[in-house]
Amino acid sequence: MHLPVLFNEALHEIAIKPAGIYIDCTFGRGGHSRGILEKLGTKGQLLALDRDLDAIQSEVGQELIKDPRFQLEHCCFSQLQQVVEKRDWQGKVDGILMDFGVSSPQLDNAQRGFSFMRDGPLDMRMDCSSGLSAAEWLASVSEEDLVRVLFDYGEERFARRIARAVVTQRVEKPLVTTQQFVDLLIEAIPFKEKHKHPATRSFQAVRIAVNRELEEITTVLDQAVNVLSSGGLMAVISFHSLEDRIVKRFIRDESRGKYTSSKLPQQPEELAAIRLIKRGKAIKASQQELAENPRARSAVLRIAQRR
Repeated sequence: MHLPVLFNEALHEIAIKPAGIYIDCTFGRGGHSRGILEKLGTKGQLLALDRDLDAIQSEVGQELIKDPRFQLEHCCFSQLQQVVEKRDWQGKVDGILMDFGVSSPQLDNAQRGFSFMRDGPLDMRMDCSSGLSAAEWLASVSEEDLVRVLFDYGEERFARRIARAVVTQRVEKPLVTTQQFVDLLIEAIPFKEKHKHPATRSFQAVRIAVNRELEEITTVLDQAVNVLSSGGLMAVISFHSLEDRIVKRFIRDESRGKYTSSKLPQQPEELAAIRLIKRGKAIKASQQELAENPRARSAVLRIAQRR
């Protein structure tokens, strides 16, 4: 069985009750969902979401839906509140788990276009049934917007050179494969970083833009607080600083009053505005997990509790 990064830590932190209601917002390979089901009793319930139809139709997904305690829904996690209201679970959810980023099966499948190490269609969509592919997005995005995306989402120092190269290239021949995009990036970037492929930052940036990943995170965090029961727990695993920064700031802001001066006592209206209780420091992978899975080195787990 494939174990997700920080698997044991995440399941421990959401303190699963045998008869509780839980939501796995990012089903993926089903590792977290399987782990939660193992801890649930006969009256417990688990709902898993995934915008990737491949995950829904996977062998693990089809196996787990045979369990009467388990439901699996094809949707973005930003639709969390909608699927919860449909089940009349508003304010009744005991725990929510989110594991952001791209999954190994998505990277390993060249046809999905996520990896710069495998040639295939330049797609990058988490949900192949909707939205623009990366090729379509690159064919239509303005040069200035592309510069902003590459710089903001990929922290790419050569964003302007790359954007100019994309705009010039697409006039002559559209970018339709990952290898075409990789070749353009290698040509456009004058200095190569040690131990980092020249396409790393741009592939991340375009993927985030195509899937609106950061907007999705902002939306689901706010919805998660609304659907949790009092005392309900939220566990969030991020894989890069852009994701973690959003999570960290959200938990910080929701666990403070309107005013933050430590010199003044909090007023009733300030206390009423507090929706979350921060639960300890960020959790990172152990040395043992890092040795077994180098991908875990960038993972950060943050926990918060509904007030």
